[in-house]
Amino acid sequence: MTEPTPTTSTDLTELDPFDLPEWLGVAEVTWTAESGVRTGHHVRGELAADGFAPLPCDLLAVDEACPVPVADDGVRVSAHHAWQRGEVHVVDSAGRLTLAVPGTRFSADLALDALGRLARAVGASPDRYAARLRIGTDRGRRP
Repeated sequence: MTEPTPTTSTDLTELDPFDLPEWLGVAEVTWTAESGVRTGHHVRGELAADGFAPLPCDLLAVDEACPVPVADDGVRVSAHHAWQRGEVHVVDSAGRLTLAVPGTRFSADLALDALGRLARAVGASPDRYAARLRIGTDRGRRP
């Protein structure tokens, strides 16, 4: 696996969940991680369902700021406001659907929570979504 490149705030453009492919709201969807959820602030993955072309879908922890901020203040505020409402902020990052999530890194629970919020955003039940997670190495974590 290749290391994801750092995302900068200029890469992020807000998306309307209603503009996403319709199959996300009606099919049995599986998100598969391409990198470990514990590897840092950016977890690459893709959404897939039988009969449909896979859709790249990443998770981005927007509060990571070292060595550079990964999101500008507007994106971070939008991500936090959406999260407080039980939603997830959906953005485009270099042509990839990306779920902008408060925090600096991911856990399995946080990844699953973000995907459940995406399901609700496209009108699906989270019960129709599954996730295949990679564990990854817990980088940057201090004892």
